[in-house]
Amino acid sequence: MRGATHAKWAACAMAVALAATACGGGGSDGGGGESGIVSSSWGDPQNPLEPANTNEVQGGKVLDMIFRGLKRYDPKTGAAVDMVAEKIDTTDSQNFTVTLKDGWKFSNDEPVTAQSFVDAWNYGADVRNKQNNSPFFSDIVGYENLHPASGEPKAKTMSGLVVKDPKTFTVALKSKFSTWPETLGYQAFSPLPKAFFTDHAGWLSKPIGNGPYTVDSYTKGTAMNLRKWDGYTGEDKAQNGGVDLKVYTDNNTAYTDLISGNLDLVDDIPAQQLKNVANDLGDRYINQPALIIQTLTFPLYDPQWGKEGMEKVRRGISMAINRDEITKQIFRDTRTPAKDWTSPALGKDGGFNATLCGDACVFNPTEAKKLIQEAGGLPGGKMTLTSNVDTGSHRDWMDAVCNSVNNALGEGPVCTVNPVGTFADFRNQQSAFKLTGPFRSGWQADYPLIQNFLQPLYYTGASSNYGKFSNPEFDKLVDQANQESDRAKATATFQDAEKILAEQMPSIPLWYQNGSAGHSERISDVALNQFSVPVYNAIKVS
Repeated sequence: MRGATHAKWAACAMAVALAATACGGGGSDGGGGESGIVSSSWGDPQNPLEPANTNEVQGGKVLDMIFRGLKRYDPKTGAAVDMVAEKIDTTDSQNFTVTLKDGWKFSNDEPVTAQSFVDAWNYGADVRNKQNNSPFFSDIVGYENLHPASGEPKAKTMSGLVVKDPKTFTVALKSKFSTWPETLGYQAFSPLPKAFFTDHAGWLSKPIGNGPYTVDSYTKGTAMNLRKWDGYTGEDKAQNGGVDLKVYTDNNTAYTDLISGNLDLVDDIPAQQLKNVANDLGDRYINQPALIIQTLTFPLYDPQWGKEGMEKVRRGISMAINRDEITKQIFRDTRTPAKDWTSPALGKDGGFNATLCGDACVFNPTEAKKLIQEAGGLPGGKMTLTSNVDTGSHRDWMDAVCNSVNNALGEGPVCTVNPVGTFADFRNQQSAFKLTGPFRSGWQADYPLIQNFLQPLYYTGASSNYGKFSNPEFDKLVDQANQESDRAKATATFQDAEKILAEQMPSIPLWYQNGSAGHSERISDVALNQFSVPVYNAIKVS
């Protein structure tokens, strides 16, 4: 994927990035701290909290509290419902007219206008700004001129975005994309105030959004404190005084703090505590399906892993993993062995297919060894799994996966693990494309569509394609599916693209992840949305 004074923030006005800020601190000390404030476990985000630059869970939790976009995903159903948008009209699934509701404003009292969205999207697409989520704007006409493959931009804005009046703008897409409006609840599409552009360094040190909370302070490695914004005009107002996000590098420590009354909320129950959590927390323990899948992704940019014929080795490794045993022994009903590259939470009509991975996702050590040997063995005779180990019980399952592979191959400890201390450090290694073996690539959906489980991770050059998989036929099928106006036909075409993943195995589906959380007696109305993120604004403090 934790109250300072405004004077402390003023002292940080020249900070160049939120992630580098060392100001703040003080305030709530958890369950027994400041009245009306929820204390929750957290991990430092990888990047400053620009909406178009945040594509990981920890930063996303904050953006979900301080921003509201055109749409928002219903916490219970996942449906994309209008938020800032009054309506989004189209007659051809390619040209859209967006009309905004009255009354929305940012926490600095600046009104949210059509220009707020258009400026934000152009900033996100501009290659000079190096935003991780730039590809999310690639469907808009003029993107290539603002984000060329090399060199400087040929335009200052995307021609497909046109402001008609303060409440209206139009969007022209390069081709039909029938479900495009449903993607607009993703945080990359958030609006930005003028202050973001006129005082960028100041905004990064203290982000200004239009959501129910404002950032009060942030001390990297310690805590971020958010406070309820009384001027918020949306219907989903904060039911508490604020949220202190406390940084933990070990979720076992967070769990201990919860049990001892020093923390209100843990949204990632450590595997070691799953045998105790029901007795410890009773009905204060939450365990529910979520739009999350854990995979092992291969660095196909490494010639040893990406060369022709290695798909046989990758398939063999998948068959050497005993998913049933690992999910039962380590995760105790909070994970389900994966059968495809999506999530059961999508449902069959939404694109989930329990047979798509087929035999490749079934434990078969004899066949696994045979396939790997026939293809020439592991590169250099060994492989190393890499993941952060500060959350998610990742060290436990990595050890278990390696034990399973080593037992299947019978060649000694050829599979080893590379534990990275923090999520941010792991993400930096992952995004630098320098890993030499399979790495964890957990995916929490940005929006509840099968497209989001496929295109951002496996489309050529996509924003989260950290293995650098590239397949022209896969890309072609994704493009076709996006243009299909019939939902059932679009889903079937996406599944055709997914079959290519089953053939090439650029990543190994491991298991689908439930959302799990535990909370103190001090708070109530605690729930996780379909993305397993706490619905912070709904929590009440007794």
